[in-house]
Amino acid sequence: MVVLATKCYVEGDARDRALDGMSSLVDNDVGELAVDWTIGVRDDGFVQVDVTGEDATVARNVLAETWGEIVAHDAGLSPGETYVGTLESWDDEGFVLDAGEEVHVPAEELGLGVGSPEQVVERFGLVQHLPMEFVYGGESGGPDAEPHRLSDAERDRLYDWQRGPGRLNVNSATRGEVRATVNRAGHARDIVTVERLGLLEQSIVCTENTDPPGLLAAIGSYLPAEMRCVV
Repeated sequence: MVVLATKCYVEGDARDRALDGMSSLVDNDVGELAVDWTIGVRDDGFVQVDVTGEDATVARNVLAETWGEIVAHDAGLSPGETYVGTLESWDDEGFVLDAGEEVHVPAEELGLGVGSPEQVVERFGLVQHLPMEFVYGGESGGPDAEPHRLSDAERDRLYDWQRGPGRLNVNSATRGEVRATVNRAGHARDIVTVERLGLLEQSIVCTENTDPPGLLAAIGSYLPAEMRCVV
């Protein structure tokens, strides 16, 4: 079994659609290997994939590399190692990531420029449950513990968002649902693509002539989701 660093937190028909979509994504990742799999959701919302078959070890490694892996509680996180957690909350003190355990990234370790964590969230268009890569500093209170921090690769990714064409980030919807919403609102020509950030977190990449706040206003009524523009 591998627990992926992405969550399924919607209910009802939306949950069924999300898990059906997840099955298709797993098929894309490992469908050519000699494996069978079943998909479930842990009590904390993380997606888990039970993999069996001749190529099970390879398949688990591929999925962990593609999505990030939530380490088992009994294994624990290792100081200095890089992991993926989901953005659960933020306040003046920093970000709280869920990596199977709560990881607090102090404001001074975000490495995303000036401003409070809330201003960073608004500037980079961050939405709740967004998977983010971080470096684990060590157990809080440990004698050699360093503060947790966002990884250099994560910081580079977010700065790349700002340097490119406009973006609108969304949660609580699959990639297919977001694309359908953009089409329904008549804005298909105003976007380049919908980039998958997690199972239910997407980034709408706008054309150079598209204003992300204007796109948000146009599609917001069609999609019950948290949305933020990259500015």
